[in-house]
Amino acid sequence: MRLAQWSVSLFGTLAVVAALIAGATIWLLLTDPVTVAETVNQGEVTPVVLQLAGLLYEALRGLLKYL
Repeated sequence: MRLAQWSVSLFGTLAVVAALIAGATIWLLLTDPVTVAETVNQGEVTPVVLQLAGLLYEALRGLLKYL
C-alpha cells in the first residue's frame, strides 16, 4: 500500500471517529444537560467523558445486536 493511499485511509478513519464523538457530544447535551452544565461549572471533564464512553458503548452494542 502506497503512502498516499495509507494517509487517505487514516484521514478517513479519523474523520469518522471525530464525527462519532461530535454526534455523541451533541446527543449528551440534549439528553443530559445537567451533567454537562455541572462539568462546565466545575471544570472537570471526567463525568462527560464517562458518559460519552457509555453512550458510544451502548450504541455499538445495539448495532452489533441488530446485525
